[in-house]
Amino acid sequence: MPIDIAKIKAIDVHVHAEVSCHDPEDPVMGKFFDAASAYFKAPRERPKMPEIVEIYREQQIAFCMFTVDAECGMGAKRVSNYEVAEMALKNDDICIAFASIDPHKGKMGAREARDLIENYGVKGFKFHGIAQDCHPADRVAYPIYEVIAEYGLPAIFHTGHSGMGTGMRGGGGMRLKYGQPMLIDDVAVDFPDMKIILAHPSWPWVDESLSMALHKDNVFIDLSGWSPKYFAPQIIQYANTQLKKKMLFGSDFPLIHPQKWIDAALKVGFREDVLPGIMKDNALTVLGLG
Repeated sequence: MPIDIAKIKAIDVHVHAEVSCHDPEDPVMGKFFDAASAYFKAPRERPKMPEIVEIYREQQIAFCMFTVDAECGMGAKRVSNYEVAEMALKNDDICIAFASIDPHKGKMGAREARDLIENYGVKGFKFHGIAQDCHPADRVAYPIYEVIAEYGLPAIFHTGHSGMGTGMRGGGGMRLKYGQPMLIDDVAVDFPDMKIILAHPSWPWVDESLSMALHKDNVFIDLSGWSPKYFAPQIIQYANTQLKKKMLFGSDFPLIHPQKWIDAALKVGFREDVLPGIMKDNALTVLGLG
């Protein structure tokens, strides 16, 4: 059953699947989850994928769900992309599968990407340079990007501060420099047919993301990971004007509940005629559903 666009009120492009339905939690990942929950003041227990599906179905919000593969960068076992994809296939009235492949996997990662697209219906990809300990434009990742671009799919790139590692000794070994949005500019140039979503408001490099989205027709911004009440004023300014077709609703669930994000967004000054684009219409374009 494909998504009935008329029946959903929004599309959340940034939802994490952090718990497998059948594999135990990785102990390395568990330490980072504990720290992130403390930073976001979120519950330690992460919902499993069937619970996520029901939360979003009840809210009538379609969503893009993914894991983060940082096996090389963090030494933490990932939740399987195939498990995420199979869950989405079973719930395709509300759930859209994205995949994540550590860039260090290079050509083998490209093989996995192609298989996930062709045989499991994956509709996009997620990269996290900080967790993956990789410059977004490192040529090791290009075989994976080439596959994504070949199929015309979008890729989400983490930008800005990282909740993962915050408060841990040495930041858990994570390097914030890989979250600088401008590092992704080369990727946007080299892969003009790949839609790039810069995840989060990109603090402390907010203006870099706004500049890139203004300059590159294939660059968009998702507003996940922060409550709108904490947005820098220029985000609201550009969302209401020049970038009104480039901004996307994202929550970063389970760290932020989608309804909590929406409630805050209604109070921060987004224009009434702009909100439908942010909440749903712009995502339809990026995801090729509109």
